[in-house]
Amino acid sequence: MKKVNIIIGAVIVIAVIAVFFWVRSVLKSNYIELGSNDKIDPTPTQIQSIRDIGEWEFLSISAEEMVDTVRKGFFSDDELVRIYYGTLRLGINMQNLRDDAITLQGDTLQVTLPKVSLLDKDFIDEAKTKSFYESGKWTPQAHQALYQKAHRQMLQHCLTDENVSAAQANAEPQLSNLFKSLGYKNVILSFE
Repeated sequence: MKKVNIIIGAVIVIAVIAVFFWVRSVLKSNYIELGSNDKIDPTPTQIQSIRDIGEWEFLSISAEEMVDTVRKGFFSDDELVRIYYGTLRLGINMQNLRDDAITLQGDTLQVTLPKVSLLDKDFIDEAKTKSFYESGKWTPQAHQALYQKAHRQMLQHCLTDENVSAAQANAEPQLSNLFKSLGYKNVILSFE
């Protein structure tokens, strides 16, 4: 009986050693390594989420224009003077973000943003428009022509290089913080 127990014990020890070496050889050829990857590539889903932001306003300009027109008459002149109020909003329409606008080089994200532009072309508030002086009878077409004149003047006075630059200067820290909150360490922004 003692011999049988010794033989059974030896067989068990040999089996355990064989299993150990077999498991070791299997694990050597097929192993799993765990690690971390700090690199975050911009995905199409992230680019679409940025596009979904839509319009992002960076500068709002309140404008007031007094415009007039005179119609020469035989005995007297007719005059129409109106004051128009509007708010021009400059910003970026993220819907215009190109597919190749975001690239990652090492740990630096480079983003080419759409140019800063006027977000809404209908910026005159008709409810605030005031008739300053009106003599004679004026057609709706004359009123529309005056409206268009005020629209052009507001664009000329407000959509300046200085205001576009101010809007870009406001955009840079906000957009840089947006991309950093998405996990990018270094962000370089440029505008089309």
